[in-house]
Amino acid sequence: MRFIPTSIHGVIDYLWGLALFASPWVLGFSDVPEAKWVAIVFGIGAILYSLFTAYELGVLRIIPMSLHLMLDGAAGALLAASPFLLGFSDQIYLPHLLFGLFSVLASLTTRREVTLVTGHREPV
Repeated sequence: MRFIPTSIHGVIDYLWGLALFASPWVLGFSDVPEAKWVAIVFGIGAILYSLFTAYELGVLRIIPMSLHLMLDGAAGALLAASPFLLGFSDQIYLPHLLFGLFSVLASLTTRREVTLVTGHREPV
């Protein structure tokens, strides 16, 4: 069931990206290089493709919302698996797993149509 409006998803995108970017220092794993860089790269990546998404909070509005949601799902799955794939799960795994699963969940529960400034909805 898709119940999250794209405008709320946009806010979540930027907050999620910033939180993931800051997580190595806030959650105390900045001394684990692989874990730190995965969080930084995925956080910056999410903010960048959000800026390019064709939704209310996108700046350049090039990426269709449907592609954005696919990126969220794929990136979230990869982020969740990264501690195990990259071999740092014995030091830290929970932040990556939870951020990743949240991204997958958001991709599955966000509406695909965007409410434009004119007030009408367009599927993208």
